[in-house]
Amino acid sequence: MKPLDVIEMLALGIAWGGSFLFMRIAAPEFGPIALIAVRVSIAALVLLPFLLHSGKAGVLLQHGPAFIFFGAINSGLPFCLFAFATLSLNAGFTSVLNATAPLFTAIVAYLWLSERLSRLSLAGLLVGFSGVVLLVSNKLGFAGEVDVSAAMLGIAAGLLASFSYGCAANYIRARFVGVGSLELAAGSQVGSSLLFLPLCFWFWPSQTPSAGAWSAVLALGIVCTGLAYIVFFRLIGRLGPSRAITVTFLVPVSAMVFGALFLGEIITLSMLFGCGLILLGTALATGLLNPGNNKGSA
Repeated sequence: MKPLDVIEMLALGIAWGGSFLFMRIAAPEFGPIALIAVRVSIAALVLLPFLLHSGKAGVLLQHGPAFIFFGAINSGLPFCLFAFATLSLNAGFTSVLNATAPLFTAIVAYLWLSERLSRLSLAGLLVGFSGVVLLVSNKLGFAGEVDVSAAMLGIAAGLLASFSYGCAANYIRARFVGVGSLELAAGSQVGSSLLFLPLCFWFWPSQTPSAGAWSAVLALGIVCTGLAYIVFFRLIGRLGPSRAITVTFLVPVSAMVFGALFLGEIITLSMLFGCGLILLGTALATGLLNPGNNKGSA
């Protein structure tokens, strides 16, 4: 891995970790649906010029309905679910739930595409989801400090969002063979915008969001979505998906640090241990700890 790859991966981990901080700031004022409608629309405006410059904008029309569905399961729906989760869960905790996405990707690949799961992958799934169980049981132990029902709804939303990411990753393989990474990034945001932007008329907050909330949503759309997607798909092109996915390990770390620094969130030992189990399970399930499966195209 070259120095530029390391720098871009660190930047991406920081940007995606920061997205949970920004959602935690903006979601209470915008509401999950209005927030994400603005987020994906901004991201689409960032990505479209790159797509037009590449001369491949026609792909959006060629795969129009598929991009709308892909945008829903890859961006709009999971973004909304995570924004909803941040209303009751802290940024670091929510980012750990996001780290289960590769585990769900492996399960969906097995159920939908009949992709074989090795014994190592099965062990990884068991280890990863044992981390989820630990996190959930830890949250139940906070009955005196938080609304347990709200926390459990937030956890369910976060896990459902990660499941949606798992479906989206496999939908790419099944439906978008030969479609480039930039087209996928732009198409997902444009498709999601077409679905969610009209919802703003019904879900726009009655009280005008503050300047801080608007700054957070601008950061979400421009940095954490539009520019981050460009960097991520560049990494996939240079390193291959098996190496690029290792950015998953950086996101909870940066999100927990941001939450502690800017929101005063507490990082507990059980949270760290649960996160470690999920990331270890992810490494096993995706073959990152199996040298024979690490065939990135460096």
